[in-house]
Amino acid sequence: MKRVIGTVSRGLRGPIVKEGDNLRKIVVDTFMDCINQGEFSIGTKDVLAITESILARSQKNYASTSQLAEDVKAKLGGGTVGVVFPILSRNRFAICLRGIAQGSKKVVLMLSYPSDEVGNHLLDIDLLDEKGIDPYTDLLTQEEFEGLFGKSRHTFTDVDYVNYYKGLIEEEGAEAEIIFSNNPRRIVEYTDTVICADIHTRARTKRLIKAAGAKIVLGMDDLLTSSVSGSGYNPDYGILGSNKATEDTIKLFPVNCQEFVDGVQEDIKALTGKTVEVMIYGDGAFKDPVGKIWELADPVVSPGYTKGLEGQPNELKLKYLADNDFADLKGEELKAAIEQAIKKKADNLVGQMVTEGTTPRRLTDLLGSLCDLTSGSGDKGTPFIYIQGYFDNYTD
Repeated sequence: MKRVIGTVSRGLRGPIVKEGDNLRKIVVDTFMDCINQGEFSIGTKDVLAITESILARSQKNYASTSQLAEDVKAKLGGGTVGVVFPILSRNRFAICLRGIAQGSKKVVLMLSYPSDEVGNHLLDIDLLDEKGIDPYTDLLTQEEFEGLFGKSRHTFTDVDYVNYYKGLIEEEGAEAEIIFSNNPRRIVEYTDTVICADIHTRARTKRLIKAAGAKIVLGMDDLLTSSVSGSGYNPDYGILGSNKATEDTIKLFPVNCQEFVDGVQEDIKALTGKTVEVMIYGDGAFKDPVGKIWELADPVVSPGYTKGLEGQPNELKLKYLADNDFADLKGEELKAAIEQAIKKKADNLVGQMVTEGTTPRRLTDLLGSLCDLTSGSGDKGTPFIYIQGYFDNYTD
């Protein structure tokens, strides 16, 4: 029979995972239930993905805001702390800001504008032109910012993050000052003790602030890198990738991810004789076309994956072949010519025009986007994703 189905992404429903649960067993049991019930059969190079949040939950990788505050105070001295380029998020950053404020006497919060690092906008960029503001050079106080643009409201959530963050700092007993700038060096005009709260640009931000004369410069990846008074921790990412668990608790990014994915792969191999690739996924790294939000608040898309998921796609662009190399062919002749081109393609097609328009991203980043969109972040109840046919091509 002619094959007419390509890639399939399925959400697998599992139990609600709680702290201390044996997630490795839960994942394998859920997978085997699907196999035994005939939901699907294992194919060639299938992918089983597990969301990072339930792995962290099963690992009990939590910390309280008071434990974070203890670490902040120990590492930054407990005085005036500059917090540079945080993202605008109640889930991702607000809970961390509580802990930072608890461990400080004053927080000088420097917000980038017109948007944060991942595309949450404080204002429409066209308003900068209208008001004659240069975002590359101009530093604004909160009074100046709101005098020019009024109160900021988030496109989707309608939250005024400027005053929300200010009020949150003050609730924790610290003095708050909000400034707006895209030049991280300007923070040293206010304090020489700084937390770089950005995610993907943090290395550059740290370097620039250190060069500007700051004495202590840490990132969110430098906080809770080891246990503080019994807290959870992440030695690689600190509080990057964390989420709000409760009003005073942070769920950190998971640890020991490589050990986990290798273990799940081994268990499935032992039960079925088949090799399934396994990965942990978080945010999918896609961009919303309306709100302009880049969906990657985690430090990486996949903190752990089996070795078969290394690398990038090596694909031919079928429409390029159809419009160029085989423009004079149609029907079965065109199909046969394209199939032959795929079979004879080189192992490395980088730079060749025949790949024009394909996506030169890491496999785990592409798969992570597919997983994140399949599972969603709400009430679907499918924290495990099973992908089949992703590595197939037109000849399979």
